[in-house]
Parts: sequence; structure tokens; C-alpha cells
Amino acid sequence: MTTMTQTSARFREFKMPDVGEGLTEAEILKWFVQPGDTVTDGQVVCEVETAKAAVELPIPFDGVVHELRFSEGTTVDVGQVIITVDVAPGSEDEAPVPVPAPVQEPVEAAAPVSEEPKGRTPVLVGYGVAESSTKRRPRKGAAAPEAAAVAAAVQAELNGHAAPAPSVLEDPVGRPLAKPPVRKLAKDLGIDLATVVPTGKDGIITREDVHAAAAPAAAEAVAPSVPAPSVSEPVAAAAVEVTSSARETRIPVKGVRKAIAQAMVGSAFTAPHVTEFVTVDVTRTMKLVAELKEDKEMAGVRVNPLLIIAKALLVAIKRNPEVNAAWDEANQEIVQKHYVNLGIAAATPRGLIVPNIKDAHDKTLPQLAAALGELVGTARDGKTSPAAMAGGTVTITNVGVFGVDTGTPILNPGESAILAVGAIKLQPWVHKGKVKPRQVTTLALSFDHRLVDGELGSKVLADVAAILEQPKRLITWA
Repeated sequence: MTTMTQTSARFREFKMPDVGEGLTEAEILKWFVQPGDTVTDGQVVCEVETAKAAVELPIPFDGVVHELRFSEGTTVDVGQVIITVDVAPGSEDEAPVPVPAPVQEPVEAAAPVSEEPKGRTPVLVGYGVAESSTKRRPRKGAAAPEAAAVAAAVQAELNGHAAPAPSVLEDPVGRPLAKPPVRKLAKDLGIDLATVVPTGKDGIITREDVHAAAAPAAAEAVAPSVPAPSVSEPVAAAAVEVTSSARETRIPVKGVRKAIAQAMVGSAFTAPHVTEFVTVDVTRTMKLVAELKEDKEMAGVRVNPLLIIAKALLVAIKRNPEVNAAWDEANQEIVQKHYVNLGIAAATPRGLIVPNIKDAHDKTLPQLAAALGELVGTARDGKTSPAAMAGGTVTITNVGVFGVDTGTPILNPGESAILAVGAIKLQPWVHKGKVKPRQVTTLALSFDHRLVDGELGSKVLADVAAILEQPKRLITWA
């Protein structure tokens, strides 16, 4: 899609915001408006999926939708215009006339002077992506030919001649400029990047450029006689990404699933994991859960074993505060946290996410129950915000809901420990010298051995087990 400048003040552009700290792109899942619809300030116009969660985007002004720049299923970089709105419908102004961006002089192209302040640009939610310290330097002599080519194209148009096709910028080794994901996309679609016309900033080839190059080839292969769609028509949906055959199905890795994969690989091969296990009689905890369900103080909140386990872990952390820490690789420091943002791993249709309860250590049991209920409900509805998943310190994952006895959980990146809770089952157990049927579960605590040694990890796990075996310790130890 060619970058155009709007010449009329009637039309305002809404750009893809950074809906979480440092995100660079998001996929448009669904549009809630269409061209011609009236929108008001704060109205949700679309739902996007970032690497962290699905987020609804409200538009910050009133007007009538003029154009949707991208179709559903398209991945859009932060800062790109996704929708234009006519903020003065019914006026005598004509529709905006697209004109090419102004041509810069060769000297200015080689050394542009920015009027904008350095740092992150404020956007609708959070802040824009900070300018990278590793930004590619302009190559000597590269900007001048590009500016000259654009100037030649403009002059050709003025003279009534067809403008020559712009050349594809290449890096010093002769390759067209494109990000690694775009190169992979081109390879998967069988597109030679040397034949693709770039529309991105500084001559960089974008995803849309590759799809645009792939569309004619696909159309010719399927129906050579069908004319290409008009430029004024809505952007066509991205090529079908899920491919199936009789023997296998290929699904692109993106969004939450991509973030999970990257985070887990980074955690597994960065933090030295140690996992310890303990099997514990939780019969008294199950009795306490039944009693709390009848307690008037707990009316209106969900009470389950996870609530008591969460409280037990919080008490264990209070008794062993050194476990609640993070490793600062850049400064070679251990950062001890004097607060607990308790993460709860939640399985959702989009994958596993780990929102956390802020300042869980300060909450009473009813408050903790209410926070757990809200967290789980929001996650299942796919409405968890990126902020709710940031800043966690310790996590609980309840694999027991799947009938699993235990596991060896991988740390959530940046956290020091994660507690896995297995299924609670009726098993034969020696109780007061006799074998009796008791409610039993297995706990597994994984921790970062750079931060937590075996003694500290064992104390934390033993404290959690002791509280679950004798819940009255919640009172005496808290």
C-alpha cells in the first residue's frame, strides 16, 4: 500500500497504537465498523491481538468511517494508519486527494533533521516503540539515488509519461531490505524479494508488499482471465495461512502462541531450573474449603482449593522473602521484591497466559478470592490486558484440573519460582498410625537456581505443604 498524504482537514487518521510496553505489531482480529458508519469518541472500532493478548481499540474522535486500511487477519506494525475518519461529514470539502509524500533534497535525505522529541511517542494506550539504538545508518549515496528516482517519477507524471517502476533498495551485500519475518513469508509464498516493490519507510519491504506480489501470481494460476481488483477496493484478506493435506496441517505461529514459544525457550535456556516435589495430605484443606463456602464473609466469591493454595504460597513467601526476587543480568544484581504480584497460569482458546494479581500479599482471603475469580473470568473471555500480565513475581499453575498428578513447570520469564499443583485424589495414607483414605496431592516447585539455592527452595515448598496439611497455620504463621 502506497503511503499517501491527506490534503483535506476533514479526514483524520487513527494509527495502530502500542497497546503494551514495547510491542511492535498486532493482528487485526475483527472490525466492528465499516465505511460509512458513524463513530464517537471512545467507541471500540476493532479488536487486535498482540503478542500478549486480545485488545479492543477505541477511537479517540467523532466522525464517519471513510476507509479501513487493512482487512481482518492482517498483521500491522505499530504506528501504521489503520482507519481514516471523516470528522466533518457533509461539508463542501472534496474527498482527500492522495498526493505523493514530498520529495526531499539529496542532502536532507542523507541527514534528516527530526523536529520530534526523542524517546517514545505517546499513543492511545501506553507509549509508542522507543527509537532503537541499533537503527540502520543511512548509507552514503543511497538516499540520493532514491530521492532522484522519486523526483524522476514525479517529473515523468508532469510530462504525461508513465513513471518508471521504482527500484528495490538493496543492502551492502545486494539483498533487498526486509525484516526476517518478511523474508520468511516471501520464502514460504515462493516470492523473490528482488521483484517486490517496497512501500515501507526507507525502502523496506513489508508484509503487505509480499502479499501484493503473491496475489497476482495466485490469481493467474487459478483464474488467468479474472481481472485484478481495483486499488480503491478494500484490502484483500491475507492468503489462507492454515494449509492442510491428508497427512498434515500447518498453522502459522503468531500472536500469543508465538510469544509463549519465545518466552519459554528464553526462560528454559537462560534460568537454570531446579524442580522439587512433595506429596501432601490436604484432607483438612478440603474441609476448610467446604466450610468457607458456607461462610457469610465469603458470600459472592468463588472458594476452591486454589484459593487456599495461593494463600499458603503467600505466607511461605512472607516467611522466606529471599525467594521473591529477580535476576538483573545487565547490572549483575539480584533484585529482591518487597511485594508479590501473584501470577495464575490460565488456559485460554488463544493459548496459555499468565495474568497476575497485583500486590496479592496485602489482600485478605475474601479479597484474594474476588481477585482470583475476576482474573480467571477475564482470561477465559479473552479480555486480559497486557498490563495484567506484566510485572509478575511468582506464579501458580494448576495442572490438577486436567487430572495430572504433577509436572516440572518452566519459570515465567523474569520470575524466581513457579508452583505446580497436581490433582487432588483420594488415596490410602498413613494417618495417626493407621492406613486411611485421605485427600492427597503432589506439589512441584521450580525455581531459578541463580537466585534460590536448594535450602531456600526446600523451605518454601515445605512451608506450603505444611499449611495445606494444617490450614490453621494460616493464622499462626501469617
